Amino acid sequence: MAVNREQTPLKVVLTDINTHVVEAWRAAFADTPGIEIRKGSILDETVDAWVSPTNSRGLMNGGVDAVIKHYLGAGIQLRVQRAIRDQFTGSLPVGSAVCVSSGAVNPKFLISTPTMESSSQNVSETLNVALACAAAFQAIHRKNNEAPGSIESVALVGMGAQTGRVPARVCANLMWSGYTLFNDYSFEDYDDLRGTITAQLDDIENAPVEKRVRIAPPKRPRPASRR
Repeated sequence: MAVNREQTPLKVVLTDINTHVVEAWRAAFADTPGIEIRKGSILDETVDAWVSPTNSRGLMNGGVDAVIKHYLGAGIQLRVQRAIRDQFTGSLPVGSAVCVSSGAVNPKFLISTPTMESSSQNVSETLNVALACAAAFQAIHRKNNEAPGSIESVALVGMGAQTGRVPARVCANLMWSGYTLFNDYSFEDYDDLRGTITAQLDDIENAPVEKRVRIAPPKRPRPASRR
């Protein structure tokens, strides 16, 4: 079964103030169409949604989370934590995400997806970046299913590259892998997403960090529907 696609192509912007992350993205996404890459702050991006790497409790007290909370106001953390409580009984697993109203004109939405369970956790030896990246796009898909056309553009930063201490090249490769697997597979729910991506990337997780490279896209999608 063909993977369902949004009727309007999603504009994806990768932006970060870290030059090494930007250079690594350019290499990892070199043959990936529809991706805009630039050096700069996510706060400067005029898009429908920003994606913020967070922790499982939605505590926006460090990294990009803290920058966004300062920009949007303390109420954004309350909305994120309320969504985590309502949808995930208070703890957001890695490989899942919540999408909330930002309370601002730009962006209209904030997508919070954890790269770590607790604040300032070293996730350099995990697949968390790939899981978080795929989950962010799953959240966009779900939002657009609920209200078509809600999110037509999104900006992401280098996930885990700061607080999570993931090397720039590994970060870029895992984000590419998460984005590619999201587009080539169809997930029943976040549990299915986590299981599928972990299975696909099992060889990467067992490899030394310095030898981790991009995966090859899967040859055929699984027959399932995204919900």
